[in-house]
Amino acid sequence: MSANDTTKAPRRRPGQIESRGTRVFGAFNAVFLVVLCLLMLYPFITVLAQSFSAAEAIKAGQVSFWPVGFNIDTYTAVAKNEQFWRNYGNTVLYTVVGTAIAMTLTTTYAYVLSKKHLKGRKALIGIAVFTMFFNGGLVPNYVLISGLGMKNTMWAIVLPGAISVFNLLVMKSFFESLPTELEEAAQIDGLGWYGIFGRIVLPLSKAVIATMVLFYSVAFWNDWFAAFLYLDKSELFPVTLFLRNLIAGASTSASEGAAAAGTTTASVSANIQAVTMILTVIPILCIYPFVQRYFVSGVMLGSVKG
Repeated sequence: MSANDTTKAPRRRPGQIESRGTRVFGAFNAVFLVVLCLLMLYPFITVLAQSFSAAEAIKAGQVSFWPVGFNIDTYTAVAKNEQFWRNYGNTVLYTVVGTAIAMTLTTTYAYVLSKKHLKGRKALIGIAVFTMFFNGGLVPNYVLISGLGMKNTMWAIVLPGAISVFNLLVMKSFFESLPTELEEAAQIDGLGWYGIFGRIVLPLSKAVIATMVLFYSVAFWNDWFAAFLYLDKSELFPVTLFLRNLIAGASTSASEGAAAAGTTTASVSANIQAVTMILTVIPILCIYPFVQRYFVSGVMLGSVKG
């Protein structure tokens, strides 16, 4: 028996009875995970129930898991609100453009940093890591964005957060784990660095790329603070800023939409926030199942070197 065989955990043979400790641990683990999932789902289920409930029931605190006084008037009002859908379209545009730019910059930068023979590699890594701990601050960033003429434009939203250093380092570690023999064979066949990157490296990186796309898209979709700082025109707002203004009581567009739908302001104001939150989170819920299978493997592949 080799030394490697002695380090392997023993496998349970067919028909072998599990120990009592193993069964207790499995049962405890299952119960714990179910309880944890319920705790995570409870706020979403409550908001979903409130979005279909009557205003009086919400104000009285009667809504928990099930709608009380079924009501879809608010959904109708929001569906007729042009400002909401205009901001919704802005969010989709910002997310798609921002994610595309972020993935282009992150993958290329990470691939460069993964080459240990690159001159100045440590300096480039140091510059990236430095920004994780230090930044210019809110006022200098605002002055910079305004000075570059990006205020009240889409670029003020998608460019400042184009590279996440955490995602950059994860992708760098993943690229370093790829076999160098593949690139050497591609070079022998006549491929240049761009060809190797596009035809060899990227196809082998689908898991980590899907994970980073999820990270970036969720970040851009949920971001409202950058728009709050750099955008003054309501037609440029993302839907998250629209929702923030509703929660802060700074927007009356929902009430105008409710009046157009023939409902009272009071009936909408009680659950307009819940309706808007549900409509905002739906796209992420629809996309996540398709990339979830890449999530764990992508993070592990990029965070642990072979």
